[in-house]
Amino acid sequence: MANGRMTDSASDRPTDSLFFALYPDPSAAARIAELAARLHIEHELKARAIPIDRLHITLHYLGAFAGIPADVLKQAHIAASQIALPPVDVTLDRIESFSGRRAKRPLVLSGDVTQTLAALEHTLGTTLEAEGIVVKRHPRFTPHVTLLYDEHRIAREPVEPVAWTAREFALMRSRLGKSQHEVIARWPLAS
Repeated sequence: MANGRMTDSASDRPTDSLFFALYPDPSAAARIAELAARLHIEHELKARAIPIDRLHITLHYLGAFAGIPADVLKQAHIAASQIALPPVDVTLDRIESFSGRRAKRPLVLSGDVTQTLAALEHTLGTTLEAEGIVVKRHPRFTPHVTLLYDEHRIAREPVEPVAWTAREFALMRSRLGKSQHEVIARWPLAS
């Protein structure tokens, strides 16, 4: 095990992943789900939409593990507890299929990074790294909510914007292969 991450041996097969996320408020989540349903019909997609309770923007992915390592959980809690930032404005106004190596590509609702969202993503990432958690950071953070995974690729197109103000962020556990997400902890974003 290196840096709290489990190896790929058969006995250490990952069962869980951890990530920090922002969740849309109920109104925004309903609008995102409606958009996914409409796109499913318009583009004759085969895949099922992500359930409404799993729609989120990933801020930082901490890795896949065999179980949940106590050291990583502790480091994540310490890092998140240091965040003292205002609520985050989110506006997502386009859809597109992200490229990838898999046959089924993620169809996402994405948007530009707002100032408050950039501050949260950067500050949380820096704080996680200071606590010893190596995070995979993309050169350019693109806020997005995955709607579904499908073989059909959809080119970028504008959609009616979906906006909300996130007043908290959460540390999430995903049970791999079971399509289950659990909230481990939440932290407020306050003015």
